[in-house]
Amino acid sequence: MPRRQSSQWEFENLFASEGKEIPVKSKKASQPVQPEKPAVLTVGDLTRKIRNLLEGGFRSIHVSGEISNFRAQSSGHCYFTLKDGDAQLSCVLFRGERVSHREQLQQGVKLVLKGDISVYMPRGQYQLIVRGIELDGVGALQLAFEKLKKKLKDEGLFDAERKRLLPKYPSRIGVVTSSSGAAVRDVAHVLGRRHPGLKLVIASCRVQGQGAAEEIASAIGLLNEWHVGNHESSQLDLILVTRGGGSLEDLWAFNEEIVARALAASALPVISAVGHEIDFTISDFVADARAATPSAAAELISEGAMAVSHFLVEVHDRMASALQSFCAQAMIHLEQVGRRLDYLHPRRVTERHAQHLDDLQDRLNRAARHHLYLLKERFQQNKGLMRTLHPDRQLVEQAGQFTRIQRQFLVAVTTGVAQNQHHLKQVSAELKLLGPVQVLSRGYSISQAVETGEIIKSDADLKTNDLVKTHVFKGDFLSRVERRPSS
Repeated sequence: MPRRQSSQWEFENLFASEGKEIPVKSKKASQPVQPEKPAVLTVGDLTRKIRNLLEGGFRSIHVSGEISNFRAQSSGHCYFTLKDGDAQLSCVLFRGERVSHREQLQQGVKLVLKGDISVYMPRGQYQLIVRGIELDGVGALQLAFEKLKKKLKDEGLFDAERKRLLPKYPSRIGVVTSSSGAAVRDVAHVLGRRHPGLKLVIASCRVQGQGAAEEIASAIGLLNEWHVGNHESSQLDLILVTRGGGSLEDLWAFNEEIVARALAASALPVISAVGHEIDFTISDFVADARAATPSAAAELISEGAMAVSHFLVEVHDRMASALQSFCAQAMIHLEQVGRRLDYLHPRRVTERHAQHLDDLQDRLNRAARHHLYLLKERFQQNKGLMRTLHPDRQLVEQAGQFTRIQRQFLVAVTTGVAQNQHHLKQVSAELKLLGPVQVLSRGYSISQAVETGEIIKSDADLKTNDLVKTHVFKGDFLSRVERRPSS
């Protein structure tokens, strides 16, 4: 039969004698068998064996969970816990590990981590060495949301300058939503109660699922066409884009770029009321106004109509409010006096002083420990500094520096002298080459007037019977000028 492979979870190899028969040498059958003592492992040996088993069996695994207890050390390493409803796992991401989405390591973010299981020997704790980070579910959608949000913001679609004011007293509005959803019923109910004369033109469309974004954008365009194609008395005053609450996936149609472009291109002011108060979508940022819920949007639309009735009620309420305010302030003053008396009670004062004394004692202990630590650090620094500044070491360094400077000086002097001698030879050769003696040696001569001593450059410088001294290569001679009659 083929030999059965051992499982990584068969721990009998950790203990030398456990589960094995012990051979016994006996001379007589009646002699009792003495079992061998079990092998005793140190904690380090046992932990090392467990680490080898875990590291060999759990490599390049993927684990999903929520980030908690995140700590970024000054060394650049990150330590955190990955948890779910059943358990938690210690994780470490070392500084040199090149992973994408490192910025997603934040408290409460759900991620899928890729890595290797290892055991940290000093604590005997198994942990995940992170080699990669992947976004999990909502995290991927959130990343896409942030990218599109940044893109549209850079294009100016969120700028306050392009937001239009909503009409104060609208008479007809367009509603983009599902005709079978709860949002349209909430809007109709609130408007029927607050502004019964307001007319609704509903452009029904799907508000979630595949193709919903295209239908929403088409409905916005359809209402704009209605507005342009109808008589002034039948035109729309604004558009309401709305739906009820849901998860990020349910609301995703309102985070699509096609919907944002349709809202930006709308000729009518647009109110976005998508989800609950805590939900924010791309359409909320692009629209001219945002409402927390569909009902809040209906209240915003009917705010002008309600203002008149509110004014009438307000006069009555002010008088009642003034009396209530006086009574309320009196009660508040009474409560403040009671709290003040309670705060100044001797027992409270004693308790606060006792607690403050404990805090001061703790701070004193911490300060003393910290000061001692600083003194130790300073002692070690001074010790190293004294070792560095020891006279013997400085003398050796200065002697070496003096020797180097002496060698450099000798080299510089020798080089300078050689360069000057070479330059002198070159200048002498050039001077000799360009001197008058060299010119005379080639058969030329130099003449000068004896009377003035000036060099003769032209016959115009001479008169008849002038004495001229002529210099040749070897010697000189005198001559007298005679003029030949011109022919």
